[in-house]
Amino acid sequence: QVRLVESGGGLVQAGQSLRLSCAASGSIFSIDTMGWYRQAPGKQRELVASIASITSPGTATANVGDPVKGRFTISRDNAKNTIYLQMNSLKPEDTAVYYCNAVMAPTIDLRWRNYWGQGTQVTVSS
Repeated sequence: QVRLVESGGGLVQAGQSLRLSCAASGSIFSIDTMGWYRQAPGKQRELVASIASITSPGTATANVGDPVKGRFTISRDNAKNTIYLQMNSLKPEDTAVYYCNAVMAPTIDLRWRNYWGQGTQVTVSS
């Protein structure tokens, strides 16, 4: 069973930092792009940041959304099948459920699919 597990959410004050982690586990043949999305109450899910596999030619290594550019950094440890989201200078408007996303091919059938984690809550108080 291929899955994504997030960790690191919580409650912080404005201006503070948090680091989210997302680990892919199971019988995985290959992982392509991984990323973070967020969804605030009453709003649509939006892309926060994504990071491509080193095996994806012609693709920018990392893509960070305008609302978080300069404050959030995405990184990836391919040996651990894990991505991280370092969130600095957090603002109340960053409050949302953060979801990990990955395009992966499991060994059972080698078919590329889009996978989602269960989500982790980030709350920033003013």
